[in-house]
Amino acid sequence: MIDTATRIIVVKLGGDVLEEPALTTVATSFAQAARENTATRFVVVHGGGAQVTALCQRLGLTTQTIGGRRVTDEATLDVLQMVVAGRLNIALCAALHRTGTHAVGLHAGSAAIRATLRPPRLITGGPPHPVDLGLVGDVVGFDVELVQTLWSAQRVPVLSCLGLSQEGAVLNVNADLVASRLAIDVGATVMIAVTGVGGVRTDANNPNTRIARLDTAGADAAIVRGEVKGGMIAKLEEACAALAAGVKAVHIVGPAEIAATLADPGSVGTVLVA
Repeated sequence: MIDTATRIIVVKLGGDVLEEPALTTVATSFAQAARENTATRFVVVHGGGAQVTALCQRLGLTTQTIGGRRVTDEATLDVLQMVVAGRLNIALCAALHRTGTHAVGLHAGSAAIRATLRPPRLITGGPPHPVDLGLVGDVVGFDVELVQTLWSAQRVPVLSCLGLSQEGAVLNVNADLVASRLAIDVGATVMIAVTGVGGVRTDANNPNTRIARLDTAGADAAIVRGEVKGGMIAKLEEACAALAAGVKAVHIVGPAEIAATLADPGSVGTVLVA
């Protein structure tokens, strides 16, 4: 059983902050947050969309996203395993260790994320008909006991966003979905999504349009008005799902802002509440 008196925080890292110099910045900010919140248990989830797209292009593979969601065929899944569960997970854990965080990388082979093949469905920002995303999974559950074991050993679990089906098939799972569902399942009070943009903006290219605080109704309205596009749609949708299930706040911040947002919510990035 998870001790309900212990604060749990899920930190989700996008691929755009997993390359240097942002990677060291993230690891340093995370280490500071851990030092300043010693009674808190952290778990990290990461994606790697930009790196997967880049390697697909180098290999001559066609990539497609619909409403910020990647269409995944067998070749793309191979690239995901090499990039997300391989290079990026290793690089992230190494960076965390360099800043004093004892991280343990987990991937589909660890069965930490249990998934099932996603059937065709409507996608926000996509066409007006159900879309088949290919070898993409929906989260069924997590090996929470494994996460607890690592916490007991004073380790930080670092999950790459590949799930394992009951039949043993590897599936691509959206990292924002993994983070929000994990936050719900482990009873997290806070979820932090770290992005290169560093918050919700009415104009993605203008940092002066940052929205400091946003509720779920405002997030839905921003999507409908078209102020939020691409991958930020998935972030807001999963943030709202987490809030509806009992997570108290979701912070969307930049690489250097993990500690700052916990010390003073709303001072950086965007804080979402129900």
